[in-house]
Amino acid sequence: MLGLLRRITQEVTAAQSLSSALDIIVRRVRRAMRAEVCSIYLVDSNTSEYVLMATRGLNADMAGSVSLKSDEGLVSLVGRRAEPVNLEDAHIHPSFHYLKGTGEERYRSFLGVPIIHHRQVLGVLVVQHEEKRRFDEGEEAFLITLSAQLAGVIAHAEATGAITNLNANATPRGADFRYKGVPGSSGVAIGRGVVVFPPADLDVIPDRETTNPEQEIDDFYQALDAVRRDIRDASNRISQHLSVDEKALFDVYLKILDDNSIAGEVVKKIKEGQWAQGALRQVIKAHILQFDRMDDPYLRERASDLRDLGRRILSHLQEKAPNIVERFSEPAIIIGEELTASMLGEIPIDKIKGLVSVMGSGNSHVAILARAMGIPTVMGALDLPYAQLDKADLIVDGYQGQVFTYPSEALIDNYQQIVDEERLLEEEYESLKDLPCETLDGQRLSLFVNTGLSADVARSLDRGAEGIGLYRTEVPFMVRDRFPTEAEQVVIYRQQLEGFAPAPVTVRTLDIGGDKALPYFPIAEANPFLGWRGIRVTLDHLEIFMAQIRAMIKASAELHNLKIMLPMISNVAEVEEALALIRRAYAEVKEEGYDVKMPKVGVMIEIPAAVYQAKSLAKMVDFLSVGSNDLTQYLLAVDRNNPRVADLYNSFHPSVLHALASIVDQVKDEGVGLSVCGEMAGDPMGAILLMAMGYDVLSMSSTSLPKVKAVIRNLSLSQSQDMLNEVMSLSHAETVVQTMTRLMREANIERLIRPSKTTRVG
Repeated sequence: MLGLLRRITQEVTAAQSLSSALDIIVRRVRRAMRAEVCSIYLVDSNTSEYVLMATRGLNADMAGSVSLKSDEGLVSLVGRRAEPVNLEDAHIHPSFHYLKGTGEERYRSFLGVPIIHHRQVLGVLVVQHEEKRRFDEGEEAFLITLSAQLAGVIAHAEATGAITNLNANATPRGADFRYKGVPGSSGVAIGRGVVVFPPADLDVIPDRETTNPEQEIDDFYQALDAVRRDIRDASNRISQHLSVDEKALFDVYLKILDDNSIAGEVVKKIKEGQWAQGALRQVIKAHILQFDRMDDPYLRERASDLRDLGRRILSHLQEKAPNIVERFSEPAIIIGEELTASMLGEIPIDKIKGLVSVMGSGNSHVAILARAMGIPTVMGALDLPYAQLDKADLIVDGYQGQVFTYPSEALIDNYQQIVDEERLLEEEYESLKDLPCETLDGQRLSLFVNTGLSADVARSLDRGAEGIGLYRTEVPFMVRDRFPTEAEQVVIYRQQLEGFAPAPVTVRTLDIGGDKALPYFPIAEANPFLGWRGIRVTLDHLEIFMAQIRAMIKASAELHNLKIMLPMISNVAEVEEALALIRRAYAEVKEEGYDVKMPKVGVMIEIPAAVYQAKSLAKMVDFLSVGSNDLTQYLLAVDRNNPRVADLYNSFHPSVLHALASIVDQVKDEGVGLSVCGEMAGDPMGAILLMAMGYDVLSMSSTSLPKVKAVIRNLSLSQSQDMLNEVMSLSHAETVVQTMTRLMREANIERLIRPSKTTRVG
């Protein structure tokens, strides 16, 4: 059964159209189950009707032209229940409805299972027999398993462009296709899409029309010649260490390259209008599928040879292609299967209008970076056919987490009004730059910024930041190909400390592991978020920790505004050990003659263990800072980078709110500073609740700071406390957000954080 499932899903993945994919499914399922009929009905998103899209056994001419209403027939019953319906005699069931012209009147037994993707019923898969008999449990289990597999395969194939819409050849201008993701960074972007992708990865190469097929063909043949040279050179270098049979493997590679069928197929697709990289992807993946279907293990292994050759050819093609900077003649919306910080680093900031990532969530590091730069972003748009959107007109709605492709003029006009309102809000924020963050009744709240790059300093000061609540030292570690020296680190930290002096600068010790990796210090673990990360790494490597602490203290010479923060603390023993090492480093730096003071030291509260030990930790250090991102992740057991569970990640979950309030309650008499440096602090709704709880410092991205200040200055502390009291009794995160939205609207402050029209569009 597993082998059959694998072969069917592989064939569906390789299909070039929706109709051919559905035909593969009904043909293979009918044969596998020895059924007389197999049909697929898909839900029409506009009418909610179940349309017969493909069939073997019924009248195939009726496919696409007949349908069942959402409350009509056994198929819709399967959809409404979202569970299988297995009947010995379908005709006597009260929900039975005969579709004229299909020829199904003679079929009695019926088994229908729903095709579900992300809790949404996409359609129903049906098998039927003439005779009256109930399908057995094994047959039902097979169909359920298959439908679960196919739901994901079809959705992924649509997103990657492997399966296109039935009307893919039509120009969809003005179609207003909408795709749902999750908000990554608020704002609206209107513009053309540019698809970006990592190098030498065939799977993510998008479709793209070529205007110069002759040049593409020439580049392809040059890439073929380069790979042939590479293989011959490799063979010559190690030939003395190989037997005759082993050397023959290189000859196999060369024969594949000389095979006119593969090269000819690529050239044919280029002549049809596809660019060389896209043509190569299509041909290589089609041949890989053929190898994967073979029963012989040796022949199946040849698929890996072909994949390797495809990557080699692609690598040489990409050397000839224009670099990423040259592709941006004007600002564009960047689209990718999984956008990364390194990808963004290659693109001039002034050329980025918006970001859309198929993978990732609203708290992925790319989303955090986008918020810091003020770029409208949508993450986790899993069903977006991104490979087809190069140069397509798009709208990115970072407020609602929506992407519109091929928008109509009317929709563009609506969203342009939001852009205009955003510009007016920015002008209003500018007037607040030099004013204190103070409530209407005189409560003072300090607004700090989170930084990671040297460029963040000027941007943060321009926004009125009062200090740095979190400097991420892993950023300068991540952009190098080795550990920075102590002297290099002194220069880096000095920029941050000097830029904000005499205001405090909180420098976090190296926080790697989890989803933050150093290319020269790989950490491979089955469960990295519960593994070797943060303080656990640096305490195990004193040479890294001590060099970093000494560099921080040296950088603070004569400025005396350094605060050191320890990440991922789970017990007091870690703090005791770290404090002893910091005192040792301080003594060493003093002996070298530097004019320094012992810095204040604090810990991050970001795992449940630290929440329950907040009082004990407060007795040991000068301040506590809550990392709301990881705290939410660990409390809810939700990977914040996983789009499949992105809707479960919510910092307004009652358990998160109660944990945050508990920390304040535990340490209120300990005389320590208390701040929040996670993304919740930069959310005006979160800032209101955190201030009401008793947090006195909020640290956020520089782009979030003006919004938070605007809200706090138009609210009294007593109002915020009333809001907090109302939501702390609620048991659903969604209810908390809805209630806070209503209360902010009643207080006339919602208008300060988002254009009014965003509630009426999309």
